[in-house]
Formats: sequence, C-alpha cells, structure tokens
Amino acid sequence: MTRLARLLMLLICFALIAALGPSAPASAQDKPRYGGELVFVVAAEPPSYDAHREETFGMLHPAAPHYNTLLRVDPFDKTGTKFIGDLAESWTVSADKRTYTFKLRQGVKFHDGSVMTSKDVKASYDRIINPPPTVVSSRQAQYKNVEAVEAPAPDTIVFRLKYPEASFTAGLASPWNWIYKADILAKDQHWYEKNVMGTGPFKFVEYVHGSHWLGKKNPDYWDKGKPYLDGYRAIFIPDAAAQVSAIRGERAMIQFRGFSPQQRDSLVAALGNKLTVQESPWNCSIQVALNQQKKPFEDRRVRRALTLALDRWSGSKALSRIAVVKEVA
Repeated sequence: MTRLARLLMLLICFALIAALGPSAPASAQDKPRYGGELVFVVAAEPPSYDAHREETFGMLHPAAPHYNTLLRVDPFDKTGTKFIGDLAESWTVSADKRTYTFKLRQGVKFHDGSVMTSKDVKASYDRIINPPPTVVSSRQAQYKNVEAVEAPAPDTIVFRLKYPEASFTAGLASPWNWIYKADILAKDQHWYEKNVMGTGPFKFVEYVHGSHWLGKKNPDYWDKGKPYLDGYRAIFIPDAAAQVSAIRGERAMIQFRGFSPQQRDSLVAALGNKLTVQESPWNCSIQVALNQQKKPFEDRRVRRALTLALDRWSGSKALSRIAVVKEVA
C-alpha cells in the first residue's frame, strides 16, 4: 500500500472520543448542586469572538456560554438527533414544508438588560445568510435554501424556504448561530468580533491572551434556577501532555475535545474514582479533497480507484491508537 493510500485510509473514519473530567461518585451527581467554578482546558485561543465568522472550538468552547441559539441539540439525548427550543419556545411547519414559524420565549434579556425580540433573531440570521460585503459568514452556504426571514411580531420569527429541506431544523440548532443584538449590528457589523454580549447563562468577565477566559453567573437568565455554577474558567493549554498534567494535578476538571486511549488510561490510573469517563458518538468526517483540475485526478476513474483502494477497517485499527474507534463507514 502506498504512503498516500495509507494517509487517506487513516483520515476517513467514524470515531468516538473519550471525554474526561474529575467528579464525585455517581450517587452524589443525582441531584444538581449550586455553586462552584468549572475549570476546563481549551487547546486553542479564539481568532475573534464572532461565532458567525469563526470555525474553531478555540472560540466556541470558552464563549458559547454567553449566548443562546434559536434551537439546540437536546443535551440529554445520546443520539444527538433530537432538537429542542433554546430561544424558541415552540414552532410549527407548514404542510408544504417550506415555512417554519417559531414562537420565541418572552422576557429574555441581553446582558445589558434590554429585551430580546424577533428583531434580534432576524438581524442575526440575515447576517449569517446574507452577510454585508465586509462580513465573513462561514455557514452562509448552509442556508442558501432560505428565501426570506421575517419578524411579523416581537415574539414570532418566520423562515420561508425555496424548497422543502429535511435537515433545516438541524441547521437551526447549529451551536455557531448565536443571536446578537440587532441595534448593535445596525451600528457596527464588526462589533461582535471584539466584544461579547448575549443572552446566555453566563456573563463575560475577561479574556487574558495566553492564560484564560472567565464567565460569571447571569442572575437574570431566562431559564429560572439555572445556571447551577457561579462561573467558569477556560484555561488555554495548547500542548496535549500539559493538558493531561493539568487534569491529573486537578488544576482543571475537563477537556471537551477528549483524549487518546493512552491518555485516558493514564488519567484513570492516576485519579481512580475521582474521575468519570464519558464516551459519546462523534461523527468524524475528516475529508481529503482532490484537485480535479490537475492530473491524474481529473479522471473520475482515478478518483474512484482511490476510493475503492481505501482499507477503512485497517485504517480504523491504526486510528484506534489515538482515538476510541467503534464505528467505520
């Protein structure tokens, strides 16, 4: 097998990554407790604070708790395929599957005290779907089917599609589609690249480059009784060995990107029952794009031959050295 074939073989897989974090025994976790600060590791830092623009977990992990989205994936559904309302309280779909009407939660406030309405949702999605010339929208292509976004009432937002799309609801549950304040966007479309102000459960405190990102509890959060934590601290550690060391030394509680099987085992050995290991499905779709404008890849027979030559099962075995691989496609 050629080196290229081996590389391709390793890249195409479906993987499960272990997520680790020190915690109390299961019996103590049954009832939520208030207070405390969650300290977690992030391997990269945010290029900007704008989720509509960025594509890196280095921005999403530390900043997402400051915001809400229209829909979200149900955190208690292990399949990751059930969607629930976040800022949306309920929604209906027309008989022809082309009109989605959402009723918004009332009384939701931005961190500056102003009330969130459909105007803010519309302004945010207009920016994602039809960004101004100087604004980058990384997920614009995902919504090319949207014909119009309308705000007929303060508590109502309507999406009109060009044609039915089964995955549209899933697209609205994207964790990147943060709802920004319309009045701010009207004045400066780039404001959110360097500033933080949402409706989420935690308010922004500070970001120190090379060190940490801090969030504190939002006492006016719309979901009464939450959040449970007083705050959180994301610490930036790019080196994998140093991340493991931080958790082993209990300077951090979790790293949401996960660890390799070897790193997992070393942490379990060091921390014992102080550690809870959670494994959840991750549909890993790492792809290799061939330049069809250059030989020999302009020939579809060559591209097909490469696809047929990939030994996915052997690839999954090799990949299992750095990830928990349980499914291959």
